[in-house]
Amino acid sequence: MQASENSNDDFLFIDDSDEDEVLAFGSDKTWQVLIVDDDPEIHSVTQLALSDLIVLGRRLEYLHAYSGKDACQIIEDNDDIVLVLLDVVMETDDAGLNVVKHIRETLERKDIRIVLRTGQPGYAPEESVIKEYDINDYKTKTELTRRKLVTTVFAAIRSFQQIATVNESRLGLETIVSGATELSSKHSLSNYSNGVLLQLKALISNDISAVFCARGQGIIDNIDDLSFYILAQVGFEDSIINQKLNKLYNEEANKQVKACFFQQKHSFTDESINLYVAKGDHRAVIHILLPSPLTEIQTQLLNVFLTGVAVGYENVHLFQKLTNAAYKDWLTNLPNRLEFVRLLNCFAQSDKQNQVAALIDINHFSDINDALGQDIGNQLLTAVGQRLQRINNNCQFARVGADVFGIIGPEDCITPDNLMALFHQPFAAGEQHLPINACFGLCTKEHAQSSGVQVLNQINIALNIAKKNRLEHFAYYHSDIEDQMQWRLNMIRQLRNDFSDNCLELWYQPQLSLSSGKVIGAEALLRWRTADGKFVSPAVFIPLAEYSGLIIEIGDWVINQACKQLQILEKGFSELSISVNVSIPQFRQENFVTNIIECIKKHHIKPDKLELEITESILMDEPQIIIDALTKLKTQGISIALDDFGTGFSSLSYLQKLPLDRLKVDRAFVTDINKEGQSIIAETIINLGKKMNLKVIAEGIEEIEQQDRLVELGCDEVQGFYYAKPMPAEDFISFLNQQS
Repeated sequence: MQASENSNDDFLFIDDSDEDEVLAFGSDKTWQVLIVDDDPEIHSVTQLALSDLIVLGRRLEYLHAYSGKDACQIIEDNDDIVLVLLDVVMETDDAGLNVVKHIRETLERKDIRIVLRTGQPGYAPEESVIKEYDINDYKTKTELTRRKLVTTVFAAIRSFQQIATVNESRLGLETIVSGATELSSKHSLSNYSNGVLLQLKALISNDISAVFCARGQGIIDNIDDLSFYILAQVGFEDSIINQKLNKLYNEEANKQVKACFFQQKHSFTDESINLYVAKGDHRAVIHILLPSPLTEIQTQLLNVFLTGVAVGYENVHLFQKLTNAAYKDWLTNLPNRLEFVRLLNCFAQSDKQNQVAALIDINHFSDINDALGQDIGNQLLTAVGQRLQRINNNCQFARVGADVFGIIGPEDCITPDNLMALFHQPFAAGEQHLPINACFGLCTKEHAQSSGVQVLNQINIALNIAKKNRLEHFAYYHSDIEDQMQWRLNMIRQLRNDFSDNCLELWYQPQLSLSSGKVIGAEALLRWRTADGKFVSPAVFIPLAEYSGLIIEIGDWVINQACKQLQILEKGFSELSISVNVSIPQFRQENFVTNIIECIKKHHIKPDKLELEITESILMDEPQIIIDALTKLKTQGISIALDDFGTGFSSLSYLQKLPLDRLKVDRAFVTDINKEGQSIIAETIINLGKKMNLKVIAEGIEEIEQQDRLVELGCDEVQGFYYAKPMPAEDFISFLNQQS
């Protein structure tokens, strides 16, 4: 509305005595003031009245709107408006109040100061409106002399600055609190230092450039000097991370960082700041290049922020120590088993193909430890770990067990040939140069299961297979292996259950004298009849029993059953003997000899009627244990037979040491014995037996021609399907009665 003429004079003048309070030398920055009035003259008069006014070091910059609608748009377009001098009545009686609502409610601008003016003395907004919408002042235009207008503007702008300062402090503190929460989740030194710099950007300016620096020793892997290294950066290149500070090629920055570190205090200039971070034994310096000097509030907030940063910096070091203790091998500084499982988990879930995971087991490492001492053993393991890392930079390594290492890498790099090549040259351990070799279990990504624990199990299975392979010292895992293992476990479980349920039986195959044709005894053979009445071959379940250790219980049971059968035979066939097979695990029992002797006494049988059969392969493991045990049994009168003679790899020298009564010619030498030139080995064994005063028995006789040839060669005894198949105990007694 148009102001009255007689009010203009008062509006244009001010008492000069009060100007010192608000007039001062200003800066280039301004306060934006929006004048809203539908009378152009009011705009001119207001601007003239406030000309040359400097408030809190800044001049005023004016924006103009001539309607409420225009005012709303200008405020939306200008975020830097601090004060609105607003006419109440314009295009409508409440146009000014609608602008107020738009500022406070729609735009949610609580900081803009509003001074309402009206040219109609009788019109005034309600008191509730003034309170609700945070209006700084309400005046009629006749009241606003120049002096009052200046005072009102000064008070409003000072109020705006106070609100802005509070808001800046609040936002800064919110940034610090949220930043501290985020930083607390950073557990690696790299992530933490990078997080600190990102929080500083939020606190100071997005335009800063900064580096987080610390001495390299004990901070960066494989770095052992006290130079300053860059742990994180913003505004520079990532290539400088983990590099020396001089990679910034800024001598002034080098000087400032070193001065800050050694003087143990922050340093500030208009262009840069250096922040000293210290807690306990852990110290660092943050070097920041500023786009503009810090404000007083920023400086205060920075001091608050740095207190938390120092505590966090110490915590992340402590966490790193705990992590190293939990996930690093203390000797080789490689990842340990726990970390290798995590790496295998990433391997299993990665989209990368053509990758392979492997285990490397040093052969006979315990012998080195025992012979040369643990210190040499530790040095050897360290040397192996170091040499492994030469294979490829893209590989990951770990020490998984005492002498077992893990490796993950490209399939064309992690090959058996490449791994074996690492062991071609001796390893230096102290003054020793030790030639060693290893076994390798591998699993390709194609066959890997979905978790690290499963993959570790897979390569461990492959490693165990490799260790049993005498020709090749490596094995790849494939799905059939696990199927076979599952089948084996199920069979072992079933064997245990059936043995407990007395499903195992002892059958007997008669043995005859070639000279008389009479039965002289029988070989006791173990049979497993399952619940469905089917038989499992001894070639299948005997190795399972040996693998599971169940063979010891089964072996004791077999000897006991054989003694029972001998006790039964005493009634009509006392001249017969029974031969029982014995395995190496039985010999390893401390009470093996004692148990057999007690079993014979328990059943009141003659010792020479029980014969123990051993195979040549038994002698391969621990021949002296076997010889000592057999010698003790021999002194008790128990007979000893050597089975499968000529099929193993034992030395003939052991043959002289064994307290034998009988040699057994394996069926492999009998099958074609009647063919020309095929009886040489059988003849040799028979002649050897005669030279050593041993009885010789041949097994696997199925044809009369084989028998005739054995008679010609002077063999003493035979057994085989030609005479009788193995049979249950009751059928064996019936067979003997028929023969009589």
